[in-house]
Amino acid sequence: MSPLELFEWLQNTYWSMAIRESLILYPLILTTHVLALCVSVGLIAIVDLRLIGLRFSNVLISEVTGKLIPWALFGFTLMVTSGLLLFYATPLKAAQNPFFQIKMFALLLAGLNAFFFHAAIYKKAITWDSLQIVPFRARLAGCVSLTLWTVVLVSGRMQAYNWFN
Repeated sequence: MSPLELFEWLQNTYWSMAIRESLILYPLILTTHVLALCVSVGLIAIVDLRLIGLRFSNVLISEVTGKLIPWALFGFTLMVTSGLLLFYATPLKAAQNPFFQIKMFALLLAGLNAFFFHAAIYKKAITWDSLQIVPFRARLAGCVSLTLWTVVLVSGRMQAYNWFN
């Protein structure tokens, strides 16, 4: 079964049609997705800006990350769950949209960046509290993160337009 056939089958399932045709459910899922995105990306941006040194330099990195990352993960989990439901409602339309493809690729890269940051770079973060400038690799990870999340946001917004139907 090709991906196109899979998406076509998925789109014709009962729950996909129920979400897509609901006057309440689809807008509720979409609203949840946008609000969760605001929480997740907003908090990630605060952490990234602190890493880069552009904002919140008077707050310890360990304090910023310790308080914000759990909430960012909560928002991210809610965003992914609602995003999967939105995809489930219109898999053919989404999968064939170039902006959706760009968004998914940027999201994958953002995830890899976060994984690399937490697995390799963040392990020494406790020592950063005493430094004036965060190590280069941490600042680079913050810049990459901000860039990729901007691509995710812009391409996600552009996905709503029907230029490619």
